[in-house]
Order: sequence, then C-alpha cells, then structure tokens
Amino acid sequence: MSNNRKGWAALLAELGARSDAAEAMGGDARIARQHARGRLTARERITALTDTDSFREYGLLAGGHSPHGAPPVPADGLVGGVARIDGRNVVLLVEDFTVQGGSIGHPNAAKRARLVRLALEIHSPLLILLDGAGERASNQAERYPHAPGDLQLLADIQGAIPVVALVLGTSAGHGALAAMFADLVIMHRDSALFSAGPPLVKAAMGIDTTAEELGSAQMHTRESGVAHLCCDTEQACFDSARRFLMLTCEPGAEEQSGAKSALTPRPSLGDEPPAHAVTSHNDALLDIIPPEVSQPYDMRKVLAEITDPDSLLELQPDFGRTLITALATIGGQRCMIVANQPAVQAGAITRQAAEKACHFIDLAHRFALPLVALVDNPGVMPGPAAERSGVLRAAGKMFLAQRHFRGRKIIVTLRKAFGFGSSVMGMNPWDRQTISLAFPGVSLGGVPALGAAAATGADAAEASALQARQSGAWAGADSMAFDRVIDPRNLRGELIQALLS
Repeated sequence: MSNNRKGWAALLAELGARSDAAEAMGGDARIARQHARGRLTARERITALTDTDSFREYGLLAGGHSPHGAPPVPADGLVGGVARIDGRNVVLLVEDFTVQGGSIGHPNAAKRARLVRLALEIHSPLLILLDGAGERASNQAERYPHAPGDLQLLADIQGAIPVVALVLGTSAGHGALAAMFADLVIMHRDSALFSAGPPLVKAAMGIDTTAEELGSAQMHTRESGVAHLCCDTEQACFDSARRFLMLTCEPGAEEQSGAKSALTPRPSLGDEPPAHAVTSHNDALLDIIPPEVSQPYDMRKVLAEITDPDSLLELQPDFGRTLITALATIGGQRCMIVANQPAVQAGAITRQAAEKACHFIDLAHRFALPLVALVDNPGVMPGPAAERSGVLRAAGKMFLAQRHFRGRKIIVTLRKAFGFGSSVMGMNPWDRQTISLAFPGVSLGGVPALGAAAATGADAAEASALQARQSGAWAGADSMAFDRVIDPRNLRGELIQALLS
C-alpha cells in the first residue's frame, strides 16, 4: 500500500466512524424509549415520508466536533437534507428527540438556517418535522454565532415556497415558533405545541399545568386555530402533507425558472375532462339543498358531489365551523374552496370562521390557485358575545383578503347572502370575479327581510313585500350582478368550465 493510500485510509476510517456515530442518533436505549412512546425516530420518519432512496443528508457531522472539547452530539439533534416526495423535490428539517430531547444547540441552529435558505435557493417546499424541547440550556453560556436565524429566514420566505410543519411529539419554544410560519400545521393526536412548557410556566407564573393543557392537538385544532389538521397516526400526518403538496404545487416545479415556480399550479392533473363531465346533470343536489333559505343542510354533501373523488382535503374542520375551507380538484383542476356551512349557526360569519378564511384566501393568493366561494350565509354573526369576540375586525380582515386576492375567483350564491356576509365571501358585483353564478331562488339584501322589518317597525304587509323583493336571482341578473343564473344540477359542469377558462 502506498503512503498516499495509507493516509487516505486513516482519513476515510475517521469519516466512517464519525458518520456512523451521527447516524446512530441517541443510541439504542433512547431509540427504544422513542418507540415505546409509539413514535418513530427522525430517520424512520424520513423513510416513511419520502420516495425510496431519495434522501440526501446535509449537515450529518454538525455537532460532532466541539471547539471546547465537549462530547459529540449526533447530528446535533437535527436530521436534514433534500429528498423527493411523489417525484417532487423537497427540503426536510427533522428534529431528533433521541438526542438531548431534540433541543437546539448552535450547530443545530446553523443547520436550520442553512436548510431554510436552501429551500428558497432551489425553490422547493420545506417540511419541518417537530419533536423537540426548544433552545438548549447550554446555549446561555455562549454568544449566538449565526445570523440571520431560521425564524428570520422563515419570515422572509413567506409566499415564495410552501412550508409545512408536522408536530409529531412535544414541540416547545423555538421549534413551536417555527411552526407559526408554516402554511400548513399538522399535529399528531398525541402531540403538543406551546411556547413554554410546564416547568417554565410554573417558574414564571406559579401555575401547575400539563403539556396537554398548554397545547394539545385537540385544543389547537378546535379552540386556538393554531393547527390546521389533527391526525391519528404519523403515517396519516405524512399522507396529509403529501396531499397538500399535490394540491398546491407541481412535481418538478423547482426545475423551472422563476422565483415562484414552486407555487405555479399545473393547469390540469389529467386530460381535459370529456364533454359529458361538463354538461351532465347531478340530480343529487336538488335533494341535498332545500330551496327554503331558512332550512339547514350540510355543505360537505355538496362538496362531495362537485369535487373529484378522494380529492377533497379540508383544513381546520373543527375551528370556525360555520365555514368550510378545503383544497380539491374539480374536473382535474386544482382549486381552493371557501364555503359557508348552513348546518352550523346558519353559516354565519364568526370571528373564528373569518380568521380561518383569511389564512386560506391568502394561501390561494400565494399559491396562484383558483378560489371557489360557495355563498350561503345570513351575514356576520350578531349579538353581544360575537361583538365581544372581535367579529367586526376579523370580518374586515377577511374582506381585505378577498380584495387583495389576484387569482381566478369563482363565486356561486346558492341560497342567501345578506349584508357584509356577502362581501367577505367575494360576492360584491364586479369584484374581479372570473364568473359570478347564482341559483334561481337566492335571497339577497342588506339584512334579512324579517330582521329589517323588526328593526324599522314595518308591519306584516311591508315585511312581506320586502321579502318578495329579496327573493330570487332575477334582480341581480337584471343588473349583471350575476353573470349566469344556473340550474343547481349543472353546478359541477359550470365550475369545470370556469376553471378551464
């Protein structure tokens, strides 16, 4: 063996040993404890989420060579790199709970910043898998050496690339804050997300609490609105992330030119729909939707009839329940749907519903996806509790989101639209709609006829006359507030034609 080969043999042996130590994560005992909690390890999560053999790791040796002589920390508690999901390039940032509880040391922080910057540079979606304790306590002894940090960079990339956060364990502090910059937050049912954990809350406020009380998946998807989906298994979390990417950006988009290429939707997921798919009637909608505007019905049944099979992905189903927000395909065309839910409080616009809609409409704008609005609501929620909740401010922000949206906007008024509730749903005449559709029996006005009569002291005859004037799409069609008045049975076909235009 030559001297050169001997020198290389020693270096390569050291590289192999350091790499093996980093890939071993926290060791067999900590891996076993992770499995005992019912959780996968960071590297098992990457395998389950990504295309086979597509992961290429960045920063494997970070944390392995302390300038102060401290023991090596495998990959410094963070596994990251590039991979493919359904043929789509992505960047992964995965906390490793088996290594010092997934806490963030300085090499870990440098790796985070590098990976966020990389996602922007190659125009690929960023997926952040959270299962960690936040900043490492030992960081307090040193000056922070890396700037800008990943939170600054995450703020900078808003609207440039899709960001998905999956909370798979307990995520506290810095990791939890990173999730707040994500377009989609998915939580495992047994996970928790909070800015400060029980020990810090006890020390700062003297309050005894638990991780579940501070930030369970159930609380964040039903009450706070911080998370968008709650899944029963890790695999279900991964499947939801895949579906979100499929519905918002195209495989291979990172290879196109332009900073926003990853957000540019494909015109169609398949061949142009056959003529019968556009023109055929769907009698089921006549059974689902009562013509009487005061009768409730489940809008989810309407969505099931008009969207392609198995394409619907509803976000935040348990938050702001008077409104439904979902991604789907209709006739192979990607779109985002905002729909009032008459089965819950008549579909009125509540603070929570308006907040949900603001985020969702903003996503449609940034992803350059068509927005389909199905309108059937009695207006902004009235009453003392609603006013105290700040519903007016939230509805105002929803109106701004509608006005700022610059994609294709398709508005369908199914039955009723009163007052500001019609405006926030984008029903204002000539409000940049690609098309404005209406069913024949819609009821419109500043306020419902009965409420207006009560407010003005009108008698029964006057109330009846007002109600008659509000009934039917004829006045709206006469003034071109509606482009087309349609048979409900043709709704899917009309939407396909609008999405293809």
